[in-house]
Formats: sequence, structure tokens, C-alpha cells
Amino acid sequence: MNKNWIKVFIAAFFEVLWVIGLKHADSFWAWSGTVVAIVISFYFMIMAGRNLPVGTVYAVFVGLGTAGTVISGIVFFDEPFQWAKMILIFFLLAGVIGLKVVTGNNEEGAAS
Repeated sequence: MNKNWIKVFIAAFFEVLWVIGLKHADSFWAWSGTVVAIVISFYFMIMAGRNLPVGTVYAVFVGLGTAGTVISGIVFFDEPFQWAKMILIFFLLAGVIGLKVVTGNNEEGAAS
């Protein structure tokens, strides 16, 4: 896997953290952690976007972040499990994986 795609996955991981932080932060330290997660998330997304097509990077970033946030809500925050949600996440991830496969590891769209 290309190092730029790894940056997208790291960005998506931190996106899940800051989205959870936006909902659950209730102290200075929780808000500080949320801000740090936002900065890390966007840093890695921007760095990946320098070498990969920006539209694909953003779609993968948001898709993985959305799936991770929904699954985290179910696993850690007692949100109700629904098969419909899981099926829709499956389709979302299929689209994200499809975009990554179609884009491949070429670095077209790279800035000069």
C-alpha cells in the first residue's frame, strides 16, 4: 500500500476521534484532545492530497470516517444496532474501496 493511502487512513482514524470528541467533550482536556485530533486529521488528509487526486482522498476520508463513527457509536456508546445501518455502511465502504482501487497507487494529480 502506498504511503499516501496510509496517510488517508490515519486521517480517517483521527476524524473518528474528533467527531466523537465534538459530541462528548465536556472538559478542557477533552476539548484539547478534540482540537489536536482535528489538526492531525486534516494535516494527514492535506499531505495525502498533495500526491493523490484530491476528490478521491476526500471521498475515502469522509467514507471511512463516517463508517468508523457509526461503528464506534454502536460499540462504545450504546447506540442501537440496526442491520439497515450495517448494510448501508457496507455499500459505503464498497464505494470507498472501489474509488481506491480505481485510483490505484499512481500519483496522478500530484502537485509539481
